[in-house]
Amino acid sequence: MSLRVLIAVTHLLGAGHLTRAATLARAFAREGHETVLVSGGSPVHVGDPGAASFVQLPSVRTLGTNFTTLLDDDSKPVDETYLAKRRAILLDTLNSLRPDILITELFPFGRRVLAKEFMALLDAARAMSPRPRILCSLRDILVASSKPERIAQAHERVLGYYDAVLVHGDPDLVPIEDSWPLDERIRPLVRYTGYVDESEAPIPERARLGIVVSGGSSAASLPLYRAAIAAAHGIADRPWRVLVGKGVSEAEFQSLRENAPAHVAIEWARPDFRTLLACAELSISQAGYNTVVDLLRCNVQPILVPFEAGQETEQRLRAEHLQKLGLARIVPEAELSPETLAGAIRNALASRLSAPLSISLDGARRSVEIAENLVGFAPHHRLEIDWSPLDRALKHAADRGCPIRFWWRDDDAVADTPQLDRLLALARRYEAGLGLAVIPAGLEDSLASRLAAEEKAFALVHGLDHANHASVSEKKAEFGGHRPLATMAADIERALHLTRERLGQKLLPVFVPPWNRISPDLLPRLAQLGFTGLSTFAERESAFPAAGLLQINTHVDPVDWHGTRSLADPAEIVARLAAAVERRVAGEADGGEPIGFLTHHLIHDDVIWSLCERLIARLAARGIRFLRPDICFGLETRSQLRSNGI
Repeated sequence: MSLRVLIAVTHLLGAGHLTRAATLARAFAREGHETVLVSGGSPVHVGDPGAASFVQLPSVRTLGTNFTTLLDDDSKPVDETYLAKRRAILLDTLNSLRPDILITELFPFGRRVLAKEFMALLDAARAMSPRPRILCSLRDILVASSKPERIAQAHERVLGYYDAVLVHGDPDLVPIEDSWPLDERIRPLVRYTGYVDESEAPIPERARLGIVVSGGSSAASLPLYRAAIAAAHGIADRPWRVLVGKGVSEAEFQSLRENAPAHVAIEWARPDFRTLLACAELSISQAGYNTVVDLLRCNVQPILVPFEAGQETEQRLRAEHLQKLGLARIVPEAELSPETLAGAIRNALASRLSAPLSISLDGARRSVEIAENLVGFAPHHRLEIDWSPLDRALKHAADRGCPIRFWWRDDDAVADTPQLDRLLALARRYEAGLGLAVIPAGLEDSLASRLAAEEKAFALVHGLDHANHASVSEKKAEFGGHRPLATMAADIERALHLTRERLGQKLLPVFVPPWNRISPDLLPRLAQLGFTGLSTFAERESAFPAAGLLQINTHVDPVDWHGTRSLADPAEIVARLAAAVERRVAGEADGGEPIGFLTHHLIHDDVIWSLCERLIARLAARGIRFLRPDICFGLETRSQLRSNGI
């Protein structure tokens, strides 16, 4: 069995978007999936497509950074007839392939000028039966509109059509929030893949000598080439190589050659660029996505001159993050001159930058894994779980006469969705209690109607609007020590009022702080505001952190939050479950606290759903069912907690 995958991309200026999409297409095809890459930009050779098929639409491009006027190959503005022909070919390809997975590159976060085309594709895909899983493919940094309504429109399109947003970057280098204001409703759909590396060739180990200057595929790098050649006249103790992109005209290329000193070689961009870069002592380049991947892979010392024409911010932001981490030096485009560049070169040659970070560069492979997981492909069927550590721990508990209880908390509910329906159906199938941590500010009427019919499911208060108030350097928190106590208490009071008003008796007065973090100074206030319970994550120090407040935490989360956002290592999940059981057998868990299983239904792929069901079924086979949260938090004293074996 294989999947059918359709990837739609239109590059308008450089070829970076197409290069990345083509790399993804090859990765899917390598895994045996029938893959079609549809390109709507100017024809560009991006390497061997491998087993992937390629469809070229009537091409469009832009002049410089004017992304509102589309031109054809003859530089003439395109009309509606031309665009209609593109849409027809795109929809014909969709209907012929009938994909299991549809990936749109950049849209709806960009390519607004082609919105009619992309929306026609999305509407046709959504109408299919079965409907393909729809993913958005993004580079690490976006260019957000200055108009809030356009950002809101992009979010609504994601919520209406998409199953996941693949961010081809590493949050340790630059999180997507640094360039785009993510809606909290969108955040659960984000999957970081790591950077997509177009080349899989090994990096040669050779002595580093000389300076390599490179630019993107467009003519936008001409000022950089000229400044570098001029700077080279004063730095003649090393060989130079200037690699010119194919977007530069032959006349400009010859002009560069004529102005270069003897120790500077001027060449067209070469397929062995990686080898040349790996052997260089210093690189001078812009800060495009693929360029930075090359630099990270080759571990070469870079001077970056980020492209900033037309108010472009992407490359500057990426360069600044690299410089902040000690991985690059920047010469701003506005300050570029032979003198400033020569000064930066001399400084770079006289010192070394920081050691390279461990940045994820296997984004193509991980993108395939994430997509496969979303449709429950082979990884779901191959999911092997060794339950024996948990089985041994539960047997040990039974032999010692130690009752083990579990409870289940699921975070971020706001509405009745297909994911919520799947969650509640799973709970009903195994007669499991369920505590839904709901976000008060985002609650919709549909959730109240849905919960009313669920006997064992109850709502808990999950912050107010799940907004982060911590600084960039701190761990996220809505109710950490970052705001005045009175302000936070007022927000918590409002949160309780909103959820009671919407959910009535289905609400339990239990506070679940977003990101499981709360200032200790707030704990006494919770009871004063009407809460009787608190739930965070990890083993707690006390059942009663404040008078009148019972704390019951969660302890095991199956999501790989810092990687694929799919399933964490099953062996680690089972080990954590077994360790939690053993702590209770040893009397280390205060009051025999129930073991809390924490899920996030909005981001689950089929692999996570599979593990959840297999765990719940395995416990049910032993007569262990998840407790109703109203029973858990209805206990008022430590003695009641112990006498009930909870």
